[in-house]
Amino acid sequence: MRKSRSSENFSSKTTLNKGEKDFIELEEKVRYSETDQMGVAHNKNYFEWFEIGRTEYCRKKNIPYKDIEAHGFYLVVVEAFCKYKKPLKYDQKFLIRVFLKNITPKKVEFAYELVTREEKKLIASGYTIHIVTNSKAKTCSLPPHIINLLKASQA
Repeated sequence: MRKSRSSENFSSKTTLNKGEKDFIELEEKVRYSETDQMGVAHNKNYFEWFEIGRTEYCRKKNIPYKDIEAHGFYLVVVEAFCKYKKPLKYDQKFLIRVFLKNITPKKVEFAYELVTREEKKLIASGYTIHIVTNSKAKTCSLPPHIINLLKASQA
């Protein structure tokens, strides 16, 4: 069976908090509407939780998404990957961790972990890669002040 290119490179893209110190963490809970008939969270929701984490990451770095867009820049997802380890169930609380893996003027990579609240056991991990565009959907570069805010260490 042939592996996809993304899954072959997954370990180089995302690792379970190996030495990463600068990440944000927030708590979420699986809502009823996010589950199937057996009370298990549907796989599509993991990408929504990644987005919730990414949005909060930017907010905590003092550059909310709305401010990035107000400056005329958009972070367009061009690749997304999730590796599922354990199912999440209705009403289960979990933590979303977000790391900035790489940033250049034209590309931003975020890594994510979903972990159990109590034991901090890995539920899922993944990444998203974004290109920077302007309001006309043309590739452009982020200005240094936005890059510096995204890279800034947590206070």
